[in-house]
Amino acid sequence: MRKHKTRRIAPDGAVAESFMQITLKLFATLGDLLPSNAVRNVATINVDDDATLHSIIDSYRVPRELAHLVLINGVFVCDADRDQSGLLKEGDVLAIWPPVAGG
Repeated sequence: MRKHKTRRIAPDGAVAESFMQITLKLFATLGDLLPSNAVRNVATINVDDDATLHSIIDSYRVPRELAHLVLINGVFVCDADRDQSGLLKEGDVLAIWPPVAGG
């Protein structure tokens, strides 16, 4: 994938000059929060180059307390690191699960 260099309006209404495309996967009850173009639990989205995980979580209205298990390309990212920019790269997969219980 190549990096896009165009103006766009971010979900929060801000104008972004450059952004990257990633895959967002929301599981279980969070799936309803994906954009309308999502297929099953997956959507391709554009995010600012310096987006943090929390900024993406917030822009898709995922309550932070429900973003229990957050993975980038299958690697867990703890809550303390979700405000760091630069964690995501073009083409990454961001997957989020809510807390689950089983019996």
